[in-house]
Amino acid sequence: MTDTTTAARTDAATDAAADAKAADAALKARHRTMWGLGDYPDVAARLIAELGPVLVTATGIRPGERVLDVAAGTGNVAVPAALAGADVVASDLTPELFVAGRAAAERAGVTLQWQEADAEALPYDDDSFDVATSCVGIMFAPHHQEAADEIVRVVRPGGRIGLISWTPEGFVGDLFKTMKPFAPPPPPGAQPPPLWGDEAHVRALLGDRVTDVQAERRTVTVDAFDTPDGFRSYWKETYGPTIVAYRNNAEDAERTAELDREIAAVAQRHARDGQGLTMDWEYLLLTARVV
Repeated sequence: MTDTTTAARTDAATDAAADAKAADAALKARHRTMWGLGDYPDVAARLIAELGPVLVTATGIRPGERVLDVAAGTGNVAVPAALAGADVVASDLTPELFVAGRAAAERAGVTLQWQEADAEALPYDDDSFDVATSCVGIMFAPHHQEAADEIVRVVRPGGRIGLISWTPEGFVGDLFKTMKPFAPPPPPGAQPPPLWGDEAHVRALLGDRVTDVQAERRTVTVDAFDTPDGFRSYWKETYGPTIVAYRNNAEDAERTAELDREIAAVAQRHARDGQGLTMDWEYLLLTARVV
């Protein structure tokens, strides 16, 4: 092989790596923008506030422990963990959400750190935390293995990991499956978020680096809406991924109307029989200990 050929291949590899890095940066920028749309703090506070304390209890967070909440959003786990006496870092790719989180922490009378961070490239040393958690957060990182590798890396041996993720079969899994044909196509290599709600998938991601894995499917009851249309109106104005799906079809009235019908139908499918629009949203609660 000539020096010229070797140099050309090296240049091509360098260019490919640069292109991949640029594409990943663009993807993360889009994710940050998406979660800043609408009013996710209202979703977190109104619909799923109870999940944070569930995860704090499940991981047994104690006073003085150093805790990292990955993809913390507005602090649904981070604030209750601080109330339990832990030294908490709340990290998220979308720091715009920290405004509501800081307000919640102030109302609760606790202090914690808020730091912008990518779940797939956490800016913390190995073995830095006693506990790492994520409540319907890390599941939205597009590259699942990279995110799993990072959350394991930053927890000390003997430390704990606790995750809550929406299941593929539950309400949110159904919602994302319904929105997929209307949303921009995902980039190559990106994986569906609800896979984190599949126990076998998460066990494979964590591998033999953890032990004492406990997994349980549970539900959170949502009764904030009276009708499927009311639910649809709230979701299309408030939830970032839904807003993006509507924007992707903004110039097609027929497709927009179809999306309206489909999202209302998701709510109807998951409503309890004979109880209006009361829904039970299924999630996977998984805890493990780092080897």
